[in-house]
Amino acid sequence: MDALRYIIKRLLLMFPILFGITVLTFFISNTIPGDPARLAAGPHADAKVIEELRETMGLNKPLYVQYGTYMNNLVHGDFGFSNFSHQPVIEDIKAYFPATLELTLFSMFITILIGIPFGVISANKKDKIADQFTRVMSLMGVAMPAFWLGILLLLFFYLQLGILPGSGRLDTGLSPPVTITGMYTLDALLSGNWTVFQSAIIHLILPGITQAAVTIGMITRMTRSSMLEVLKSDYVRTAYAKGGTDTRVLYGHALRNGMMPILTLLGMTFGHSLGGSVLVESVFSWPGLGKYAVNAITYLDFPAVMAVTMLIAILFITVNLIIDILYQVIDPRLNYD
Repeated sequence: MDALRYIIKRLLLMFPILFGITVLTFFISNTIPGDPARLAAGPHADAKVIEELRETMGLNKPLYVQYGTYMNNLVHGDFGFSNFSHQPVIEDIKAYFPATLELTLFSMFITILIGIPFGVISANKKDKIADQFTRVMSLMGVAMPAFWLGILLLLFFYLQLGILPGSGRLDTGLSPPVTITGMYTLDALLSGNWTVFQSAIIHLILPGITQAAVTIGMITRMTRSSMLEVLKSDYVRTAYAKGGTDTRVLYGHALRNGMMPILTLLGMTFGHSLGGSVLVESVFSWPGLGKYAVNAITYLDFPAVMAVTMLIAILFITVNLIIDILYQVIDPRLNYD
């Protein structure tokens, strides 16, 4: 019951947070110079057409009235109509979001697969060659701009070696799998289409590594710092004294007790990867939410900008709630009070 009350309390706290986000995003978006009606009408439209379009879009009303209309529509599940794609924003989100989520999940998988073991090795081999190497690599990952790394990977693996694709989600000539989740790898796996699954995985490698580079560095550094504290504990020395192997002691005892800050950072990096995929998607022509958001901002497509912001905020809050619940799983001594 304590867990249920905690989850309900956190879910209720989402509403004032999301309300504040809508207020900030709406009013900041509307202070950007430019006329959405003029952009929607086209460069050759006359003043009368633009004025009629402004009235249709409700742009001639005061901002607080426009915000009230937006919130009323939002409560009824209407995210508005995109001036860029000329269809409901919710349909655009359904089309673009799965690609971004797939890329983010893949990059987080790479981050966990590489970052945590590197951090454990670095802490266990403190001040030795392995530690120095992982520290240098993690620092390079954090300091390296994503767009620059992406271009380098494209030049080497796509243009020079020709062993990995440079853009898109599938090879030319392949049709997307039957839509179940919108994520090609998962849909291909569920439908048993191994050709498409292999192609989708290969297309994820370069953008996934590019997006994971920064987070790998952050997770490696955090894991190392956390493990250095834990390895000083008495129970770790006791586990070694009882004949425990490095693998058992490090991963079975020390890492579990040092996972709290690592989990917190993983939740933050997930949100960062989800919202910060704009550059990666642009470099690799990845048809995801980041690219959609750039187009929305370029064309002053306020309903689309609002929807993308809300979606990322909801996911970020949800992921952090899951992380908080996992704290209890890792350390049952904690309570929800």
